[in-house]
Amino acid sequence: MTEKINDIPLEELHPFPDHPFGVKDDEAMKETVESVRAYGVLVPAIARPREDGSYELISGHRRKRACELAGLSTMPVIIRDIDRDAATIIMVDSNLQRENILPSERARAYKMKLDAIKRQGARHDLTSTQVAQKLSVEKVAEEAGTSKDQIRRYIRLNELQPELQQMVDEGKIGMTPAVEISYLKPDEQRLLIETIDSEQATPSLSQAQRMKRLSQEGKLNDDSMLGIMMEQKKPENWSLSLPMDKIKKYFPRSYTPQRMEETIIKLLESWMKKRQRDQQR
Repeated sequence: MTEKINDIPLEELHPFPDHPFGVKDDEAMKETVESVRAYGVLVPAIARPREDGSYELISGHRRKRACELAGLSTMPVIIRDIDRDAATIIMVDSNLQRENILPSERARAYKMKLDAIKRQGARHDLTSTQVAQKLSVEKVAEEAGTSKDQIRRYIRLNELQPELQQMVDEGKIGMTPAVEISYLKPDEQRLLIETIDSEQATPSLSQAQRMKRLSQEGKLNDDSMLGIMMEQKKPENWSLSLPMDKIKKYFPRSYTPQRMEETIIKLLESWMKKRQRDQQR
């Protein structure tokens, strides 16, 4: 059966609630805008009716933004009268094929789809919660083309504080240590954020695992976390060299390399003392 395509005013198209995928005005968006200006919207969006007579976008959030930037007032839309859970599954599936999806976006999307499938299973009289959970994870993994364990790892990222999620998105914290950190209590995660900022270092997998273990034992506090994060990660015999052409402009011409080194050490000592004072406040 061929579905009818309608030209819907953009102001009548509302975003999907808690839509997990960001819509960015980046280079890819510029290319989409140029395509829309030249050829129009080639693939209709999908939406469902709202009670007030407008529509809720299921897929097509980026296309709608491109239409706005291209100066269009309407876009082609297929209207489907479906419930929220069915709409959630379509919304997630239609976006997971995109490139450059952030880990936090994928985490929220997988959880939204998993919850929707579980609710659908409950409505079909799946009486065992454990059975419903297992079948739901298997379905999400199969349709995503990945493993059940990978789905579970992504979903754990939803337990991270927003600042830590951002660090994962930026590649500052790896996926595996991030999963271990997700088991820390919210106040412990906030303490970790402060420690990362003060030490200018992020935890390795081994450090994250030890924090998780201490948290489970009720022994994770300021001192134990700082002790873990202050561990030397490089061999003790490593050395650092600074290009003379980059640093000599900061010193008087009369300074020898040895005197420059002494001055740098003194400045670093002052900086360290200031950090220690700040941590004690």
